[in-house]
Amino acid sequence: MAYRILLSGGGTGGHLVPALNLAAALQRAAPDVQVMLVGARRGIEAKVLPDSGWPYRLLPLEPLYRSKPWRNWRLLTSSPAVLGGLSRVFSGLRPQLVVGTGGYASGPAVAWGVARGVTTAIQEQNAMPGLVTRALAPRVDQIHLGYPEARARIRPGRDTEIFELGNPVAVGPVTRPFDWPEGRIVLAFGGSQGARALNELLLDGLADVVAWPTDVTMVWVAGQSNHDSVAARVQETSSAAKIRVVPFIPELGGQLDRVSLAVCRSGAMTCAELSAGGVPAILVPLPTSAGDHQRFNASAMVSAGAALMREENSVRGRDLWGDLFALMDDTGRLSGMAAASRRRGRPDAAERIAAELIKLADRAGERTDG
Repeated sequence: MAYRILLSGGGTGGHLVPALNLAAALQRAAPDVQVMLVGARRGIEAKVLPDSGWPYRLLPLEPLYRSKPWRNWRLLTSSPAVLGGLSRVFSGLRPQLVVGTGGYASGPAVAWGVARGVTTAIQEQNAMPGLVTRALAPRVDQIHLGYPEARARIRPGRDTEIFELGNPVAVGPVTRPFDWPEGRIVLAFGGSQGARALNELLLDGLADVVAWPTDVTMVWVAGQSNHDSVAARVQETSSAAKIRVVPFIPELGGQLDRVSLAVCRSGAMTCAELSAGGVPAILVPLPTSAGDHQRFNASAMVSAGAALMREENSVRGRDLWGDLFALMDDTGRLSGMAAASRRRGRPDAAERIAAELIKLADRAGERTDG
């Protein structure tokens, strides 16, 4: 059977990356599958999809501004073009299955599929489900949860299948390995939306650091736009020899086996990659994340024993460094957190989700043929 599957999601990397990882997993499961990705012209997918190798369509999709409702006039003015674009996409691909991976870029395509009787599924990454998932949960055929904690926060339809298979992290060999330092490694990184604030917290506390364990080095992923300034300030401290500042690390999620502890944000895919690698973490949720979902993700990791959580608005930089060195000095506690993280890990999530989506597409094809 030749499968035709539409994947919709984006706006941010946290929703686009799962779509890309699922597309790859679907192709591994069914090499003749036709996959098309649908995203927003204003989202990160406009930069990523042209080089991805996947067929795609970008539509003038707009986010919903819950705290600034006066900005939602763009939803009305863009609607005719969005509806026309969806009509052309569905007419051209004739998908048997529509899969949404969240964010404002996913809702219209999934809703269009529901309205036209196309089989639909959602992959929800966060412990606190997003608005699209909560709104469409009663109408879709399958829901795939990255966090089991999310189940209690949705109201699925009577016949909706729910799976708790984890978030679809990338699999396969790393093509661009990073040159990690020797010894134990602390990895600090902020993500696309939070690097600057987390960088500043760490920099503010670095002046108070007077001694490092002899075998510990920090790899600090400062971000492209912040790298030079962070590197310069680190060089002015007594810790410069123990810290390597880099702008980014390609394919980071597949190279975490060398990391003893991470200090980072708590985006769903970040947490999924940490758990897949069995990496304990000090998590500083992005306070402006939609629906405060990063705090819910971090809380789930803390409850599992895999992480500490520190709130950006109340923590000081020296507190983060104190937590960091206390954990690195307590190897028993750190090992326990690593084991807890590994128990949460679902490195095979993409393959297992793809298998269930293929089964769903099979059933959709049988209904269509009948």
